[in-house]
Amino acid sequence: MNLLFFSSSFCDPCIQTRGVLKHVATLVPAAKIAELDVARDTAEAEKAGIRSTPTVIVTNADGTEVFRAEGVPTINQVLVALAKAV
Repeated sequence: MNLLFFSSSFCDPCIQTRGVLKHVATLVPAAKIAELDVARDTAEAEKAGIRSTPTVIVTNADGTEVFRAEGVPTINQVLVALAKAV
């Protein structure tokens, strides 16, 4: 299960999302979490159709998107999405 976190340096909700994902990482150590800055990683952001930050995308093993949250997700939302990705 993979989790992509699209952020930007000027985004206060991105700071909150980092906290949520840090907590999720302690609960689900097998989850692979990658943070991408939309200003630096423009090609990946465009490919993923990112319209705002923060955006969190969870994919399963074959890369299929199973969850997308624009804005700050809750811990429960991310945990349910990771369960769907298994």
